[in-house]
Amino acid sequence: MILLSHPTGNEFVRAALDAFDRAGMLGEFWTTLSWNQKSPMNRFLPARLRRVSARRAFSETIRSRTRTVPFRETLRLFTGAFSVDAILRDLDRKVADRLRKIDSVDSIFAYEDAALESFRAARDRGLKRIYDLPIAYWQTSQRLLREEAQRYPDWEPTLVGTRDSEEKLSRKTEELHLAQLVICPSNFVLESLPAEARAQKQCLIAPFGSPDVDLDISGKRNSGPLRLLFAGALTQRKGLADLFAAMKLVKSEKVELVVMGSLLRPLNWYRDRFRDFIYEPPRPHGEVLRLMQSCDVFVLPSVVEGRALVQQEAMACGLPVIATKNAGADDAVIDGQTGFLVPVRSPEAIAEKINWFLANRANLDGMGIAARKRAAEFTWRAYGEKIVAAVRALACP
Repeated sequence: MILLSHPTGNEFVRAALDAFDRAGMLGEFWTTLSWNQKSPMNRFLPARLRRVSARRAFSETIRSRTRTVPFRETLRLFTGAFSVDAILRDLDRKVADRLRKIDSVDSIFAYEDAALESFRAARDRGLKRIYDLPIAYWQTSQRLLREEAQRYPDWEPTLVGTRDSEEKLSRKTEELHLAQLVICPSNFVLESLPAEARAQKQCLIAPFGSPDVDLDISGKRNSGPLRLLFAGALTQRKGLADLFAAMKLVKSEKVELVVMGSLLRPLNWYRDRFRDFIYEPPRPHGEVLRLMQSCDVFVLPSVVEGRALVQQEAMACGLPVIATKNAGADDAVIDGQTGFLVPVRSPEAIAEKINWFLANRANLDGMGIAARKRAAEFTWRAYGEKIVAAVRALACP
């Protein structure tokens, strides 16, 4: 039986939970908050809190095995009193205490930044230790982001990862050292690990699943400017400075750039760097998918990612993709069929592919169909079953 720990419970956590549950392997799930959407209190919550609570809701079978550590996370959400890192460490300590007291589990499945104390306690008791690394390993990330700070000094304030303390980075190092099985969502994340870790530890690439999307065929665009979409935090970690530079190279009134995501600087700061884009603020997932269907091509020239789910979401909406391998979906983006892979840090290559789409708009529909089909090949059930198989193999070498 396995104890799975995660501070929030996002889409890939839910897929892992469901897979362990179906396999009869889920002992306990530890998180900060768990919400019952059937609760009568839902009717009285403001819309914003309803959206937050919906992201913390789990199926009844999962909820029956869920233990929560709610105090700090609740205060963070309402007052900002605690940092995310403080929440992660508190959950980690509580899980470690639990592992020292129970005999009903033989494995711990934990995620980056919330695994160190849990893994120490598991090691001391001879339990298996599974580490999920959703983004590139810190040494690779730090190197790439520091190089970006030199390439684009004015964009450095958007590179949040460069501010991690030495103590936090040391914790990440020991988490990996203690792990026995490392789960990676992409080739990029696997290759970001130190060579000795790849050689000594069991490592698994488990690609994320894609959403099921009901396409609104009536809203399909057949004319007007080529409409490009960037979606994600407005940071150079996701290559936004390179995309702005590429747009200056395209110099065509027939291209329209839509930028959707959270601002890390004031909006005017971004417009000072490239004025001609349409800004769309963050929104619920269903509205993101509708926005995608109003666009023609998705662009994500990331420098550091794990596996940006937004790529597969765009492909599921019928959009071909321009992305880097570092965005994490190089197995989904097939050159000339579902989109194009471009070198990292190359505005020239991005501009070249944008111009290609301008010159070959007749290919958009076919590439969109191919992108949708390719996205459908990645399912959450397959993701979970791949992890279950690897954990079983770890338990029974």
